[in-house]
Amino acid sequence: MNSLPLVSITIWLPALGALTVLALPRENVAAQRGVSLGASLLALAAALGVAFLFDPARAGFQMVESVAWVPSWGISYTVSVDGISLWLVLLTALVTPVALVASWGTVERQERAFHALVLLLASGLFGVFTAQDMLLFYVFFEFTLIPTALLIGIWGGAERRYAAVKFFAYTFSGSVFLLLGMIGLYLLHGQATGVYTFDTATILASLQLGTLRLDAGAERLLFGLFFIGFAVKAPIWPFHTWMTTAHAEAPSSGVVDVIGLLIKIGAYGLIRYNVQFFPATAAWAAPAVGVLAVIGILYAAWIAYQQTDMKRLLAYASVSHLGLIVLGIFALNVQGIAGAVAHMVNSALTTGALFLVVGMLAARRGSRELKSFGGLWKTTPWLGSLTFLLVLGSIGLPGLNGFISEFVVLQGSWRSPGLGWRYALPAILGVVLAAVYLLHMYRTAFMGDTPPELAQAPDVRPRELALLIVLATPVVVFGLYPNLLFGPMQQSVTQIAQGTLPFLAGR
Repeated sequence: MNSLPLVSITIWLPALGALTVLALPRENVAAQRGVSLGASLLALAAALGVAFLFDPARAGFQMVESVAWVPSWGISYTVSVDGISLWLVLLTALVTPVALVASWGTVERQERAFHALVLLLASGLFGVFTAQDMLLFYVFFEFTLIPTALLIGIWGGAERRYAAVKFFAYTFSGSVFLLLGMIGLYLLHGQATGVYTFDTATILASLQLGTLRLDAGAERLLFGLFFIGFAVKAPIWPFHTWMTTAHAEAPSSGVVDVIGLLIKIGAYGLIRYNVQFFPATAAWAAPAVGVLAVIGILYAAWIAYQQTDMKRLLAYASVSHLGLIVLGIFALNVQGIAGAVAHMVNSALTTGALFLVVGMLAARRGSRELKSFGGLWKTTPWLGSLTFLLVLGSIGLPGLNGFISEFVVLQGSWRSPGLGWRYALPAILGVVLAAVYLLHMYRTAFMGDTPPELAQAPDVRPRELALLIVLATPVVVFGLYPNLLFGPMQQSVTQIAQGTLPFLAGR
């Protein structure tokens, strides 16, 4: 165990901040904002410390922290990072303070509870991306449901209660299958080896070394249970309907960016469990999963073009991005998986920033309907320019972040024996359609004649400018220097794609 448990500090600092915020007087809003922002910034600093100490040349999980939790049942508190989880931890750490600052002045009631729930959600996300014990992973996985449902149900839009209930019912139902899969793997490992444990490294070593042998039927059943749990959370078409409703009804502040990270949990789980634990079944299922991914890409893109509500348009854009991510994962090669992880990061940055822009526009107009806008570039040139940059990043303009991750995913899919050009070509069409609906949204909102109600609309304010620059900077940096993104994950992705044991180094 490290002398300074930076991974645990990153996980629990936001939760500690949440408890501190709840202990403050209800009327002291300034202190609540200061403590919540301070806790999130300290967590960001700790995450940056983890990144600084992370050695991209080393294989395996690093900075492992392990403490026996329920040793009689083989349950431990084990957390660590590898090249994949590192980026998702950094992404969560970056987005959380942005979401908190973006919410200032927009939360009309119970601001103290709002800040506490955002911080608790951040702790849950950190836990999911670092847990190396299956039951610990499941605890964090399920915990994220509570703050998310409350954030939507209390501070969301007109249909917030329906959206919160739908979100909770869908994702909790999927989690039941996930838990059954974990228990099944736990029992099978115990029967085969005499060691009952939820430790992922131990179980994976048994699978790779042949100590635990699963027949085709058992492996496919377990794969299916894990897949359903993660497919609902991701969400993969046709399990996506909760997500578009939840995104549309989530608070217009930056909290929707943190909620958007929930879909990354599903994709992360597919890599960490389905592909890693059951590679033979993943290869067998890849063509079918690829069909679902391609349908999701094209269907969501088509529906997005027809949306008049900008938040719903971006919600369907997220579903389309997710389809591309899943296609890359089930390419089952280095290019596909690396591209999928990179696209998780890139789509979260661009789509999250565009959600922020929609919140800013709604605050100026009192509406999210596209027909209520027009000609905004004339009155808000800075906001228009930054939004245009983010749209170009999202549609994959060369030189910006979205291009390289989409290109690598498509390259991996084309080269994949289980997928090939028949899957890559429709995915390329989906990328083209993304340009159509996002440029249509931009043209409608920012070009043309300016409605009288927007003739005096204020340009981007200093706080809004700072938030957009924070998210737009990596859009440019990762586009120009993609190896900054791909370099740290290369060892981990290679080992997962090849199914080799060295990734267990450091355990």
